[in-house]
Amino acid sequence: MKLFARAAIAAAMLAAVPLAATQPAAAQGTVKFGALYPFSGTLALLGDESFRGFELAVEERNAAGGLNGQKIEFIKGDAVDPNQAVGEARRLTSVDKVSAIFGTYSSSLSLAATQVTELANIPYFELGAISDPITERGFKYVFRTNATARDFANRMVDSIIEAIAPALNAKPGDLKIGIIHEDSLYGQTVSGYQKSRAKEKGLNVVEVLPYSAKSVDLTPVILRLKSAGADVVLQTSYQNDTVLFFRQMKDQGYKPKAVMGAGGGYSTRDTMQAVGAENMEGALDVDFTQYNTNPKAAPGITEFAAKYKAKYGIEPRSGHSLANYMGAKVFFDAIASAKSTDADKVRAAVLAVDIPVGQTATGWGAKFSEQGQNTRAVPFLMQWQGGNLVTVFPTDAAVAKMKTGIGAN
Repeated sequence: MKLFARAAIAAAMLAAVPLAATQPAAAQGTVKFGALYPFSGTLALLGDESFRGFELAVEERNAAGGLNGQKIEFIKGDAVDPNQAVGEARRLTSVDKVSAIFGTYSSSLSLAATQVTELANIPYFELGAISDPITERGFKYVFRTNATARDFANRMVDSIIEAIAPALNAKPGDLKIGIIHEDSLYGQTVSGYQKSRAKEKGLNVVEVLPYSAKSVDLTPVILRLKSAGADVVLQTSYQNDTVLFFRQMKDQGYKPKAVMGAGGGYSTRDTMQAVGAENMEGALDVDFTQYNTNPKAAPGITEFAAKYKAKYGIEPRSGHSLANYMGAKVFFDAIASAKSTDADKVRAAVLAVDIPVGQTATGWGAKFSEQGQNTRAVPFLMQWQGGNLVTVFPTDAAVAKMKTGIGAN
């Protein structure tokens, strides 16, 4: 993957440059963390939404006495692209001397920044990026609370078999599947797993079409899907390309039996409002936990939404804030248990975390592999219904039944 390779090259160049001491010292009475997100550029909407969840977790922790008696302070880093993620990670670790970095939402940014923190022996807590290689490189100090691209892809393909085909009264193998994706690391990773899972399950994939997330015309993609007779479209996309796809799908009179997104642009109210609730009606989304979820399966979700609205004056824009809130809380507890920000002590404390599924505000549990990946994070299946994104699967988390069709009837 080009972005992964570029991040690796940048990290190799950095290896010859002295970085921060292995254990940065926080000012007396405080512990400093970095908050590395895309606050500007095309990824800024969900970058900022992700940060808000982290910020609320910090405020909640400080109100409860901080970490081992120290107040948490955070320093923001704006990562617009992988090169800037490297530069900001270097600044946070070597100049601001943070004890750890939290972030980041985008997989390509996380892959680049974690190269820097690993060399500096500083923990990196990923709360939202889903590309599997983030926790598959043998790094000791990279940890992730959220589900991976493989988890998303498997849930999407399995949902065709378990939910869509039965609702359409069709055999899964008779449905024609189209896979489309933006061509960065995010889209490449998810679509790759979708293809392999579909082959494993005997599904009929008729098109696999990459495109640039910066595209201003997806008509060629839509016409290919229409010509192939794709019944079900799986899309991995950000906000702008999601909006473009739905608008141009309507323009071309293409109305597949089901459209399903892999989070990203499918998860935000901004997307729904830009597309129009009537046009987004019935669109499916495999995603981080969203707010129309049974609170019995996600204790604390209602309280989080209330805290969010009280602070920011609006309803949460996406479940990305909730995922970052949940993840930050898990890692704050681990650091408190370690009674230190020493990287090895933090690692030992993170690997000792054992939270059953259904006991956090996302509904996920937390149990980390030696690679630093949470093995108890599972994406849910949602659907846009009446202008709201509601959970329809699994049953214990669902608040509505899945509908068929796309767009208002």
